[in-house]
Amino acid sequence: MPVSVYQLNKRPTAGRDWNPRAVKKWGLLEGSIALKSESQVGMATGWGSLLQDEQQLEELARQAVDRALAEGVLLRTSQAPSSSHVVSYAPFTLFPSPVPSALLEQAYAVQADFNLLVDAVSQNAVFLEQTLSSTIKRDSFTARLFDIHKQVLKEGIAQTVFLGLNRSDYMFQCNPDGSAALKQIEINTVSASFGGLASRTPAVHRHVLSVLGKTKEAAKILSNNPSKGLAMGIAKAWELYGSANAQVLLIAQEKERNIFDQRAIENELLARNIHVIRRRFEDVSEKGSLDQDRRLFMDGQEIAVVYFRDGYMPGHYSLQNWEARLLLERSCAVKCPDIATQLAGTKKVQQELSRVGVLESFLPGQPEAVARLRATFAGLYSLDLGEEGDQAITKAIAAPSCFVLKPQREGGGNNLYGEEMVQALERLKDSEERASYILMEKIEPEPFRNCLLRPGSPARVIQCISELGIFGVYVREGKTLVMNKHVGHLLRTKAIEHADGGVAAGVAVLDNPYPV
Repeated sequence: MPVSVYQLNKRPTAGRDWNPRAVKKWGLLEGSIALKSESQVGMATGWGSLLQDEQQLEELARQAVDRALAEGVLLRTSQAPSSSHVVSYAPFTLFPSPVPSALLEQAYAVQADFNLLVDAVSQNAVFLEQTLSSTIKRDSFTARLFDIHKQVLKEGIAQTVFLGLNRSDYMFQCNPDGSAALKQIEINTVSASFGGLASRTPAVHRHVLSVLGKTKEAAKILSNNPSKGLAMGIAKAWELYGSANAQVLLIAQEKERNIFDQRAIENELLARNIHVIRRRFEDVSEKGSLDQDRRLFMDGQEIAVVYFRDGYMPGHYSLQNWEARLLLERSCAVKCPDIATQLAGTKKVQQELSRVGVLESFLPGQPEAVARLRATFAGLYSLDLGEEGDQAITKAIAAPSCFVLKPQREGGGNNLYGEEMVQALERLKDSEERASYILMEKIEPEPFRNCLLRPGSPARVIQCISELGIFGVYVREGKTLVMNKHVGHLLRTKAIEHADGGVAAGVAVLDNPYPV
């Protein structure tokens, strides 16, 4: 991975008392930074040589796994995803991975801008309709979401408090001149996960480095508690809803391996005396109701906030589940996200936001915010029928290693690369179905070596790349923004041969940034 020549001393630490003015001071908006070679990275981190010592790695891995279990870095097993009787550790890296501190700080600095942008897009029904008009003709899932959006607008939006819990994901583009640049992959506006487990992994990596006698290096692992910040956003929305006895409804899947990640947020809320009930869409369909003021009740209990950890993929919905989603959207409860915010997170919206002049229309009079946002954009191309889409397809077929084909899907493992992408484009090029995809410039990070730990697999050192996510929280009451902040980060690392997919998809593992 690219590593900055900047050092951490005399610089603000990302996530702690972050001062946006430091961005200008350190020139972070120029878009790229100089890099060190991988051998220099090894020297910079101080454990490069350990990756050669198999015996020491195995002993360290045993200690790391025990510490991960003790810290609660846990998943249910794939054999019993509905039960916590037998659990295992969530996959993670043996060592923290090097991340350029300048790019980490840049990602933190732009998060409040992304929060503002998502909120603004969600309020612009005309933009959403125009942007998604071609997509909803061919993508039935986006069309169903959009139908609910239209029904709610027609009836009149009942909720007055709006809550966004999102995660903006990036990779570090390695430029031909050897510099690195922060480039956004996507923004997740629904069910942005791993804020809970990411709060527990710093202690594991500090432990590993302390075992090696590297206490100075251990102290450099950044403190990180996204679950606390995400819960703070939910708590603020609950408070503004204004009913002391109302509860938070968490919409969950029955087979949920990642339950401990969710419990971390539930526990933070309970510490504030805010009670959370977990229910499936099916339960809402059977026992949910609205009164004449469109207040939402579940099992007779008033609901202030609905927090979705389900409902972001077509497979999550039966006809009954779609009816439950409509009931929830019609209510005056705070939805996280409401349907418009979920639509604002689609790939098609991401692509349209990269067009000249669009950011300025959403953030008028904020040229600095626009510059920060635009600096993170990779090349994004529409595949709508017409000359622009034809040109994009021709470019991608001619240079397949430079592009990624993305459908309107969340959850990882959906993108197409290389020969698979070419075959799909050849099949789609004369069809309206192509409008349900976008084309994105492929981000090429510099690989580095680390050791990935997975249950049932031997510890092995491989070439890796990382993906950095920054969690953002905003709360709006009417037209007034009452909260807008970043609340922590998530680093996921995977073997270079895996093009697509995250931790939940079984490809990436949890990690921590080691700022260099």
